[in-house]
Amino acid sequence: MILTQQFPDISLVDTLFVFALEAEAGSVFAGMNSVFTGIGKVNAAIALTRAIAANKPRLIVNLGSAGSLRHGKGEVVCCTRFVQRDMDVTPLGFARYETPLSDIPVLLEHGVEIPGLPVETCGSGDSFEINHGDAPYDVVDMEAYVLALIARSEGIPFVCLKYISDDAGSDAAGDWAVQVHLAAEAFKRVLFSQA
Repeated sequence: MILTQQFPDISLVDTLFVFALEAEAGSVFAGMNSVFTGIGKVNAAIALTRAIAANKPRLIVNLGSAGSLRHGKGEVVCCTRFVQRDMDVTPLGFARYETPLSDIPVLLEHGVEIPGLPVETCGSGDSFEINHGDAPYDVVDMEAYVLALIARSEGIPFVCLKYISDDAGSDAAGDWAVQVHLAAEAFKRVLFSQA
């Protein structure tokens, strides 16, 4: 398994798999230490904080669906950089994506690369984005930023893999509804292969 190769001193028992929805996990992750956060950054923050307190994981692995203009449907990418894409306090003189009065960088870097996967920047926000144009991210989701932020603040290694379910365009909602159910098998191929 790729995770035991990357983290030989961390067992599956000490690994927390984090999904927004059960549909993204399917039956592949049944019996594993998993948490389903629900959609959005607030739900994700609450659920992960509770799971860390209860389970004390040594590794957090976020697996979920995402949109991308750069990658095709069905591809799995690894995200190691994160932007809070709906943070916009520019009228007060802050940079777009900057969290005011905090030491959190606009581009949050916290994640481990998985060999063989494209490495990207994920823009997380509480909206289903269908037009991100020239944004500083290649992948869009609704939870990864806050998961990475919490993992970083707790000093826990973080792996974030996103299954590309749509092109973040006008057909994104329909594509996502079909593709989200295929994510678990794609994660199984990446994580449990004998590479």
